[in-house]
This record gives sequence, structure tokens and C-alpha cells, in this order.
Amino acid sequence: MASHDSLTVCYNGACPVCRAEIAHYRHQAGADVQFLDVAADPAGAARLGLGDDVRFRRMHAVDSAGRITAGIDAFSAVWSRLPRYRWLARLMAYPVARQTAAWLYERLAAPLLYRLHRRRQRRR
Repeated sequence: MASHDSLTVCYNGACPVCRAEIAHYRHQAGADVQFLDVAADPAGAARLGLGDDVRFRRMHAVDSAGRITAGIDAFSAVWSRLPRYRWLARLMAYPVARQTAAWLYERLAAPLLYRLHRRRQRRR
């Protein structure tokens, strides 16, 4: 992905873990990266094609052509734009590293964070 293309990172701002990670990324990101809190702006998420519950299940990124990526691919898109994380984006180009990271995120991290999100929503 070329650095002159914009990227919109869609994250669950109602999740304390997600919010902290995005705050860290936001501090390092340039003008070509925007951040959309899908909990605070469901209409904005829907305009990007992330409606209903999908927006809370994992991190998404939307490039300037409107292509949506999710999970590790979305993280890689963000990391490729952050000077301190470009090495991690390059690492994800190796199939074993990407598959391992994707498995960990999709099988452990994302489901756990989503369950915690649902629990917080039920308490409200």
C-alpha cells in the first residue's frame, strides 16, 4: 500500500484495550491515517460498509479505494504506516508469521475482546 493513500482504521472505542492500542497508534500516525470509533459513530461505520455487529468483532481498515481489510491484514496496513512498526508489517509478509499472528488474533484475542464487549453491553 502506498504511503500517499489514506487509511481509515475502524476500532471499537467502547473496548478499553482497543482504545488504548489505538491511542498509541494515533500518537505515531501521520495525516494519511484516520481513526473511526465505530461505537461512537455507527453511521460512519455503516457508510464504510461495517454495519451491525460486524464492526465490533475485529479491527478493520478501509483504504482510499474503499477496500476493507480486517484482523491481521488491518493491523499490517496500520503498522506499515507507523515508523516504529514497519518491521512488524514486513514480518507479516512471511506466511508462517502471518498465519501464526492471524490464528492468535482470530482464535484468541478477537473472540475474547468481543465477549468482553458483549458483557459490557449487557451490563448497561
